[in-house]
Amino acid sequence: MLWWYWITLGLILATLELATPGTFFLLFFGVSGLIVGLLTLVDVTGPAWVQWLLFSVVSVLALLFFRGPLMRRVHRDDWMRPPVDALTDDIAMTLEEIAPGSIGRVELRGTAWSARNAGAAALGKGQRCAVQRIDGLTLYIVPEGAK
Repeated sequence: MLWWYWITLGLILATLELATPGTFFLLFFGVSGLIVGLLTLVDVTGPAWVQWLLFSVVSVLALLFFRGPLMRRVHRDDWMRPPVDALTDDIAMTLEEIAPGSIGRVELRGTAWSARNAGAAALGKGQRCAVQRIDGLTLYIVPEGAK
């Protein structure tokens, strides 16, 4: 194959990687195509069957050695971020008065949340309260110290 076929194939595969949702498969085939294209340009690959063999070997080796570390690097913040259920037992501050069973606004970790007063008494503005449970994006809160 001509060297520019390989370069074109590599660029197409690398570009198609942009359309996939972060799987990083086509990227390595694209890089392999670029490598084989450059090696073919300097005439070190030989006949077409050697080029295809080199393309296959480089692609598989790149997948085996580089995909795992790349996936961990790209998605490293996923394991560092606590799940929303980890907010249970955190302390929130009410931003308004919330009657028992009513929904109001609280501040938790610097963000305003919708919160339902799960306690029997009204919560005053600025009162500290504990997150009892979470349902969707609504926190169920009780006065601090109550369970």
